[in-house]
Amino acid sequence: MRAGILSIPSMQGRCSDAEWQARIDLAACYRLVDLYGMSDMMANHISMRVPGEDTFLINAYGMMYEEITASSLVKVDLAGTILAKPDFGALDYDINKAGYVIHSAVHEARPEVACVIHTHSWASMAVSALDCGLLPITQTAMRFLKIGYHEYQGVVLDDKEKASLVADLDQGEALILRNHGALVVGRTVGEAFNWTHRLELACRSQIAAMSCNSKLRAVPQHVLEETWNNYQPGTRRPYGVMEWPALLRKLDRHDPGYRQ
Repeated sequence: MRAGILSIPSMQGRCSDAEWQARIDLAACYRLVDLYGMSDMMANHISMRVPGEDTFLINAYGMMYEEITASSLVKVDLAGTILAKPDFGALDYDINKAGYVIHSAVHEARPEVACVIHTHSWASMAVSALDCGLLPITQTAMRFLKIGYHEYQGVVLDDKEKASLVADLDQGEALILRNHGALVVGRTVGEAFNWTHRLELACRSQIAAMSCNSKLRAVPQHVLEETWNNYQPGTRRPYGVMEWPALLRKLDRHDPGYRQ
């Protein structure tokens, strides 16, 4: 075993081909979130629905995003029962309770959603603490013109919060968790990562603009609406179709260990 790398037996051959591909994609997403500066050590979580099942994959609580592999992911059902877990030896990692509550709520309510990404990036946390929320002051931010908001109720450990979380997300693709961070969903992992990356850029650019202590330039409402509509599923190709293969190539050049 190489120093600093956990020795985890491969899950390939112990699951379906569809699940193994989902594991590879999800592990890639974890590493890309870290590579693009949106991770929070071992906190937060990204989940991926196992195709054709009411189950999802999520990270083991205790591993850094940069070391997540296809085999290190834990398979859990909507009730929270762990169905498949790699042998972590003496570490015996489990899953994060808040991660289960948040992700199971979305996967149960939105069966079309394949991937759910929750982040605590500095930019999304900053915007989540602003009473004004996310402002449509850049083209990137305008795609989130109708973003949802979820009021802070403490660490998400109670199943009772699932109903309000799902209601606030509704049929949208992104949610600002007030005084907390962000939640993004996608019908594919590529779509979810694309939305997450764009939301992060929108938050960073807003914080940068507001820090200049100068009047922000407003855009007419009809232009905001037209721009928002240009980014909707019925108007353009789905996000991630072009981006995800390129992101995987980038990751393979940088850090191909996620495929193990």
